[in-house]
Amino acid sequence: MTKNPSGWRPDLGAADSEGARTGTFTGNRALMLEEPLIFEMEEGGGTGVDFAEVPGVESRLAGLERNRPIGIPGLSEPQTVRHYTRLSRQNYAIDLGLFPLGSCTMKHNPRLNEKVARMPGFADIHPLQPADTVQGALALIEMLGGWLVTLTGMHSVAMSPKAGAHGELCGLLAMRAALEARGDAREVILVPESAHGTNPATAAFAGYRVESIPANERGRVDLDALTARLGPDVAGVMITNPNTCGLFEPDMLAISEAVHAAGGLVYCDGANFNAIVGRVRPGDLGIDAMHINLHKTFSTPHGGGGPGSGPVVFSEALTPFAPLPFVERLGNHFALVEEEHVVGRAPRGPAVSGGHGDPMLAGQHHGSSFGRMTAFHGQMGMFTRAMAYILSHGADGLRQVSGDAVLNANYILRQLEDVLDAPFAASGPCMHEALFSDKGFQGGLTTLDLAKGLIDEGYHPMTMYFPLVVHGSMLVEPTETESKAALDQFIGALRSVAERAKAGDQSLKAAPVHAPRRRLDETLAARKPVLVYREPEQAQAAE
Repeated sequence: MTKNPSGWRPDLGAADSEGARTGTFTGNRALMLEEPLIFEMEEGGGTGVDFAEVPGVESRLAGLERNRPIGIPGLSEPQTVRHYTRLSRQNYAIDLGLFPLGSCTMKHNPRLNEKVARMPGFADIHPLQPADTVQGALALIEMLGGWLVTLTGMHSVAMSPKAGAHGELCGLLAMRAALEARGDAREVILVPESAHGTNPATAAFAGYRVESIPANERGRVDLDALTARLGPDVAGVMITNPNTCGLFEPDMLAISEAVHAAGGLVYCDGANFNAIVGRVRPGDLGIDAMHINLHKTFSTPHGGGGPGSGPVVFSEALTPFAPLPFVERLGNHFALVEEEHVVGRAPRGPAVSGGHGDPMLAGQHHGSSFGRMTAFHGQMGMFTRAMAYILSHGADGLRQVSGDAVLNANYILRQLEDVLDAPFAASGPCMHEALFSDKGFQGGLTTLDLAKGLIDEGYHPMTMYFPLVVHGSMLVEPTETESKAALDQFIGALRSVAERAKAGDQSLKAAPVHAPRRRLDETLAARKPVLVYREPEQAQAAE
């Protein structure tokens, strides 16, 4: 990165041929101004605040004053505000339009949720406060856990995992602890091709050897291949349902029964729970552990807003091995249990909805905990947003959420299947995602070219090249929050670009041409990222 006083950026391209000819091209486009790096904007070491010198006052830094510049640009307040505001206008956001990212469930975050999350009793608390001063927060964690247990039909829940992959690891560690407790440590986790990519990575991180199970011609798990591989070395299966082809696994119950019969356990990736919430309870399908992405199903922010949250629900068989800490209801009081219960503790009261099952069994349940995933329930903002969302909808509303999500995806599938190849459309309706491929594109055009062309139409691209079971895949998830008018507008844009790709329109190779940046070398950016700003002379020396 070097200073460029002329404002010309070669990656923008010659959008204005006359400007390029006369040498007046600046990179500005109407109201979209070319924006330099904030380090390139400084002029003469300015500052937004002036501190007057105080006569007679010696330095309080005891000789530790800086002897060289700190490296932070000095700008006035208007310069700083305008810089970041202009940058924000170059971002695509859910508040600007539809986010069609498959498997990511980028949906509207209701402002009510944000207001609740900012209430002082939730936003201003600290994990080291005495439990008596955060009873409302603990009650909310317990209430949310109760809803998650009820909606999934499971036995208990761990609220501490910070994200989906963190939840996956939590579930596998509980599975490992359960197997080792019976003296049956196993080595292999089976992962279908249609599972999320984090599943095999998590299994490997947990110390297991990962083996893949193929998909059948309908995009589902090949049940025969899975059952044929089961044996005494298989610790369990990690399955995504609905899977990454946007399809429900109709053999889920048979898969669970076969794995259990072979002595293994069943982990379900709950990232796509948004498609079945209120309609299918994973606990009824023989699932032993499942994480829930609060940002996908219950509208908490998807990254960028602090800690995420990936609660894990457990079957009765795995509840004894769930992690610490957890919230327990003791009459009208809520306690955060930091240590394992003493086995054989006397019964105390009714079942805990948001803790780990029935407190009457808590002694047996927690004598075998595998330990901690994290020190604190630090993602309080995610809990409050999710709870506000759930209470706003109620059970009937959540059922409608999944129904609308599935309806919207099928609308997109059927509106575009005549212009885009839909590999599994013939096998029936999809769930929350519509899957297409680049089959039929001409002139060497690919999924990447279509995606770049979609940017010029004003939309963030869909998930590309995943799932791997489909060549050139394009996975579209509209979610339930989009209206028919919004879907029709998106469908029109995608249809337009798809028709160009099928006609071999080579102009797509140059797309995007209207974005703040033209097409970048993504391979070079991934292999040689420039993460730290250097002054021009430093950059040249580094090269």
